[in-house]
Amino acid sequence: MTTADPTALPAAPGAAAAATRPARKLSGRLGVGSIVFMVIAAAAPLTVVGGGFPVGALLGDGVGAPTMYLIGGAILLFFAVGLSTMSNYVPRPGAFFTYVGYGLGRPLGLAAAWLAILTYTTVQVAVYGYVGAVLNSYIVSLHGPELPWWLYSLAMVAIVGLLGYRHIELSGKVLGVFLICEIGVVLVLAGAVVATGGAEGLSAAPFHPANVMSGAPALALMFALAGFIGFESTAIYRDEAKDPQKTIPRATYASLIIIAVFYTFASWALVIGIGPSHLMSELAKDPSAFIGTVTAQYLGAAGGWVVNTLMITSMFACVLSFHNVITRYQHSMSNAAVLPGALGKVHAKHRSPHASSLVQTITAAVLMIAFALFHLDPVLQVFTWFSGISTFAIVVLMGLTCLAVITYFAAKKIKAGAWRTWIAPVIGFLGLAAVAVIIAQNFPLLIGDADAKGNPVFGTLTVTFLALMAAFPVFGIVQALVIRAKNPDAYQNVIDTISTIEE
Repeated sequence: MTTADPTALPAAPGAAAAATRPARKLSGRLGVGSIVFMVIAAAAPLTVVGGGFPVGALLGDGVGAPTMYLIGGAILLFFAVGLSTMSNYVPRPGAFFTYVGYGLGRPLGLAAAWLAILTYTTVQVAVYGYVGAVLNSYIVSLHGPELPWWLYSLAMVAIVGLLGYRHIELSGKVLGVFLICEIGVVLVLAGAVVATGGAEGLSAAPFHPANVMSGAPALALMFALAGFIGFESTAIYRDEAKDPQKTIPRATYASLIIIAVFYTFASWALVIGIGPSHLMSELAKDPSAFIGTVTAQYLGAAGGWVVNTLMITSMFACVLSFHNVITRYQHSMSNAAVLPGALGKVHAKHRSPHASSLVQTITAAVLMIAFALFHLDPVLQVFTWFSGISTFAIVVLMGLTCLAVITYFAAKKIKAGAWRTWIAPVIGFLGLAAVAVIIAQNFPLLIGDADAKGNPVFGTLTVTFLALMAAFPVFGIVQALVIRAKNPDAYQNVIDTISTIEE
C-alpha cells in the first residue's frame, strides 16, 4: 500500500477526482532486475566501450582513460544517495522535474522537466543517426545494397515505437536478452586478454596517477560521464515497480555500480589487450574500429563479426530504453497539466502510456527526416552535435537535483540522516558543478566548433546550440508563471502528479 506523502505540495481542488481515473495510472510489478536491465541497456555498455571510450582516450588522457569511469561513478554515487533518499520521501514518478519542483519550487521544476525532455530526446536521436550509419555499413559488408542511412534510422524508429506501445515488461525482456549478449561478448574478450597476458603483460598502468593526469583528463572525464546517461532514470518506473520503496533505491545503486565497474574493467582490458605503448597510435588510425581490431586479435574474425553485430543491438537497446523514459516523462507531465491531457492516457490492455509513445515515435521520425533533408552527416553531425547537448544538459539536471534534495530536507526539517540529506548531495553537487564548468569550456569541441589549431571557438554553431538548450528551461519557467497567473489552483498541483493514488 502506497500512501500520499504527508509533506507533499497541497493538491488543487479536483485533484483527488482526477487521481481516481484508472485510465491515466501506470501500474506493474517490475522488480530490481527488470529496471536494472532497462537502465543499463539505456547506457548502451558495448556502444560506450566500443565507441565512447576510444574517442575519450584519444582526445583525453590516453592510457589513463579507464580511471575516469571510476571517478565519474564516484561523483554520481554521491548524487545517487540524494536521488534515492528523495524517491522515498517524494513518492512520485517524475524524477528530475518532480524532485526539483519539490525542492526548488514549481518554476524550476518545470524548467527541469523541459530540460530532461531535451536531454533524452537529443541522446536518442543522436543514437538513431549513428545506428543508421552503422547499419548501412554493416549491410554493405555482407554484400547487401547500400541505402541512405536515414532509411535504416526510420526503420529502427518504427520497431522501437511498436515495442514502446506495448507493455513495459515486453521491452524489459527484449532489453534483457540484448544486454546479456553484449556484456557477455565483452567479458569473453576481457577474459581472453587476461588469460593470454595482453600485448605487454598485465599491469595497472591505466590507474597510475601520471597516466590519469596526462593529456587532457577533463575531456576524458567528460566522455566517461556521457556513458552513464540513463542510470538516473530508475525513478521514472516508480508506479510500475513491485515495491517502489525498496526497488527504486536498490535499482539505482545496482545500475550505477554495475555500469562503473563494467566500463572500468572493459576499458582496462582493451588498453592491456592492445598494449599501453601502442594505444594512442592504434586509436589514431580509426577509433571507431578499435574494439573490432582488439577483438579480432584475441577472438578471431568471427569474434569481430559478433562484436559488430552486437554493437547494433546495443544501440537498438539504447534507443528503446530512452523511448520508454521519454514517454514516461511526457506521461507524468501530462498528468501535471503541463502537456496535453491525451498524453496521460494508459492503454486498457497493455497498461502502457501508448499515446505518449506514439507522439515520441512521430517526433523521432520527423527529426530523422529533417536531418536527411538538411543532408546532415549521421555521425559527424547528428551523433556528435546532439550527444554534446545531452551530456551538458544531464549534468546540469543532476546538479539541480542535488540542490533540490538539500533544500527540500532542510525546509521540511525531515530527519533522514545528515549523510543522505546534505553531506552526500553537497559533495555530488560540487563534483557536478566542476564537471559542468569543464563541459562548458570544451562544449565547442563536442560539436566540432574549433579553429584551425583545434582550439574551442564559441562560433555561430556553438551559440545556437547553447541558446537552444537554454530555451527549454526558460520555456518551463515562463509556463509555470503563466499557469500561476491564469489558474492558481492548477499551479498548486503542477508538480504533484496523480501518483498520490493509494494502491
